[in-house]
Amino acid sequence: MNEFHFSRQTLPPLADGVSIAFRAARPFPHIVMDDFLPAAVVDDVLSEFPTPGQIGWTKYDDETDLKLAAEDTSQFGPHTRHLLEQFNSSAFVTFLERLTGIEGLIPDPHFRGGGLHQIERGGFLKVHADFNWYPRLRLDRRLNLLLYLNKNWSDEYGGHLELWNKDMTACEQRILPAFNRCVIFATTDDAHHGHPDRLACPEGWSRKSLAVYYYSNGRPEHERHDAHSTLFKERPGEQFTARSKTFVKKLLPPILLDAVRALRRRG
Repeated sequence: MNEFHFSRQTLPPLADGVSIAFRAARPFPHIVMDDFLPAAVVDDVLSEFPTPGQIGWTKYDDETDLKLAAEDTSQFGPHTRHLLEQFNSSAFVTFLERLTGIEGLIPDPHFRGGGLHQIERGGFLKVHADFNWYPRLRLDRRLNLLLYLNKNWSDEYGGHLELWNKDMTACEQRILPAFNRCVIFATTDDAHHGHPDRLACPEGWSRKSLAVYYYSNGRPEHERHDAHSTLFKERPGEQFTARSKTFVKKLLPPILLDAVRALRRRG
């Protein structure tokens, strides 16, 4: 197996070179880095990427998302497991802290909501803000990392990652999910993103990505809100049903949520 490891020598200059761009990006802090890993490393991951019927994918199928997701690394191939371990390594987390200015980042060994994502022809993921509180680890969600695995992906296939402004009046960035393209972005309640239009790739193709999320114990006061799960957002001219409009499920029972708030105030 290709024993790729992130280097403490090469990562700091990379972080320094893009940190200003990350922090100044609109509509919220993010960076897009092409040819992020050695091509052979990404080829190995792609070669063992499971087909829709190969493992126990979790299927989402409603008006807000039509996709497949898998977070159980025991179902993944060795190259994929190794790369995920590298994304959770000390060297890479230190790189993220230097890139973003967020201190005390904590990786998730359980890959809650992350791992592998796959969307087949006709699939989509409506614009949303991510869950902001992780009950299992009792941490605040701060960063998303997406690595795309799609070779020869044409613009006409769609599947662009769209970044929308705070007021949901305009899409300010459209990012093609091209092979070996890495996108890192801050996750706040205003970080609206998704690929809301149905995928138009050829039959038998799919939009493949690897997702890793990072957390911290606390966050800046101006970013703090009540704990919630995914918040889907309507684009101009788009209308969800009443059920989806009220999709603000609390991740904790009220009594526990009040306790968390009290602890945060004392902290």
